[in-house]
Amino acid sequence: MQEQNFQNHTRLVTLYHKITYPVLLAVLVGAGINLGNSSADNLYSASLIFVLALIVSITLYYARGFALKANDRAIRAEENFRHFMLTGKPLPLGLKLYQIVALRFASDEELPGLAQQAIAEKMGQKAIKAAIKNWKADYERV
Repeated sequence: MQEQNFQNHTRLVTLYHKITYPVLLAVLVGAGINLGNSSADNLYSASLIFVLALIVSITLYYARGFALKANDRAIRAEENFRHFMLTGKPLPLGLKLYQIVALRFASDEELPGLAQQAIAEKMGQKAIKAAIKNWKADYERV
């Protein structure tokens, strides 16, 4: 695996992001068109297909959302613990979750100062990541 840095840290899983989502969108659109063009004698089956496609879409959306929420909670706990181990104090209360998620890439030397800078300058994720000099890779999050 290539060394992770600011330019290449985002990852997409081809089967999930580039195949499953477009295919599911096509199925949902096709089911909607089928429902719109259905006659009275096949309205039930067309409705059933559309509802099933909609349920699968909603399930996929929430499954991804729940996984990311759990990952965000783990990152918050890990970074809070790491900051505590480095400074003897928890992360500053003013940090937003998106800032903590970005700070996970900061080296141990940079974390305390960059956390304070992120609060003071109200830095966004991209600005925090760009400010990191010694990148700490995170190969677990997708």
